[in-house]
Amino acid sequence: MSDRTPQVSVVIPAYNCAAYICQAVDSVLHQTYKDWEIIVVDDGSRDDTRLILQQYGDRIRYIHQQNQGVSIARNRGIELARGEFIAFLDADDYFFPNKIAAQIAVFAAQPNLGIVHSGWRQVNSTGEPIKDVKPWQKVPKLNLEMWLRWKPVLPSAMVFRRHWLERAGGFDPRFPPAEDTDLVLRLALMGCEADWLQQVTVCYRQHEQSAMYKGLPQAKSLAAVTDNFFARPELPDQIRLLEKQIKYSTFVWIAWYLHRTGHAVEMVEFLQRSWNYTPYLPVETVINWADCFAEFSHEAGDELDADLLAQSPEWQQLMQWTMLIS
Repeated sequence: MSDRTPQVSVVIPAYNCAAYICQAVDSVLHQTYKDWEIIVVDDGSRDDTRLILQQYGDRIRYIHQQNQGVSIARNRGIELARGEFIAFLDADDYFFPNKIAAQIAVFAAQPNLGIVHSGWRQVNSTGEPIKDVKPWQKVPKLNLEMWLRWKPVLPSAMVFRRHWLERAGGFDPRFPPAEDTDLVLRLALMGCEADWLQQVTVCYRQHEQSAMYKGLPQAKSLAAVTDNFFARPELPDQIRLLEKQIKYSTFVWIAWYLHRTGHAVEMVEFLQRSWNYTPYLPVETVINWADCFAEFSHEAGDELDADLLAQSPEWQQLMQWTMLIS
């Protein structure tokens, strides 16, 4: 290991990802930008992760800890990092070759930035493309209001100035797997500026173990992060005024996500929660729910079967509930 201080620290938290970890590490080794260090924090893997990583020798810094979750693993990486910038890479994702160079160029052009975000390519478990996600098309500005409204957070697509992560105290382990959204909201509230690199820089792997397939924990965590954020006493008035709008749209999105991941009973609970914040009349609210479900499904590359949804016992029960309380 060289004594020189690298410009960028790439932090890779790993937990039972032996099947993918080499592709992640290799994608950093093959970067066109060369001034980096790789820190792999093995969060108590029970597979061959340690053995597989031995082949890299001193090209990586390998740290093993007891299993404590991805927040603690990433925070350990932040503590050990020597670079001015930190790029996170989940062990089942992998960078395109010019990712770091392109994002560091944005920092060089805009020294005020604390975060440079980018687009990503969703791939399946074997790395075959599903679709490219370019969030700047819908969210052109990354200010606190836009982070709150759209939550376009993916750590593997982002690079952070290390001092901002240290000021924020890193990831909060109370909110898995939405701890990344919590961190970005706290950073934005602290005044951390962010901008887009309008480029797809990373492959984000979708498989049964990945966070997006953990329907119920993801939903409950995102709701907890939203509630926790609006409970902060230091919120500016213009953000406080958005609370009802943000909670309504967030809870409707969570309900759709639960519908998509097969949690119909919990879907009903979140639509009922959204009712407390609706800007619409009762009938308009139900129409809006259906419209939002159709829109979210389309954005995810599916089409909503509205008839099937309307005929489900949970939706029928929900319609009875809306009539009772209207």
